[in-house]
Amino acid sequence: MTQTADRTMESRVGRNKQRYGSQGERLVAGVVPLSTDKTKVLVIQSTRRGGWVLPKGGWETDESTAAEAACREAWEEAGAICRVEYDLGQIAEMRPSEQLTPQAPKALYQFFQCIVDKEEPQWPEMHKRARMWMSHAEATQALANRPELLEALNRSQIIR
Repeated sequence: MTQTADRTMESRVGRNKQRYGSQGERLVAGVVPLSTDKTKVLVIQSTRRGGWVLPKGGWETDESTAAEAACREAWEEAGAICRVEYDLGQIAEMRPSEQLTPQAPKALYQFFQCIVDKEEPQWPEMHKRARMWMSHAEATQALANRPELLEALNRSQIIR
């Protein structure tokens, strides 16, 4: 699946179209965006915690699949045009309950391995986020405090 949705320079905000699971968990779609040779992963700066994360965000009710939502997030957050290779499966929230807040509730993540076909020079969140290519070893260190993101990376075919 290649990202085919119209790309806009506006990021979606708010949770009025957010999908939720049967136990009230927020459904989040994300990508492990790999280089064509699978030696690097594209990571982005977190706007809340600092540090580096994988592109991810809410799967919204007007998106027919989680893969569609994941590709939209790759565009909005990293300016990456991606092609989904395969589904990495669901990953349950791993944060301790004391870190959960109304702004950051419990989530169920659905990640997809993608190949980055193109990086656009301008993208919706370019003024809020930097992006960087990292090796598996570099990304493992950068994502160490986000076990759900590290799990997605480790499920991918990135060359170690």
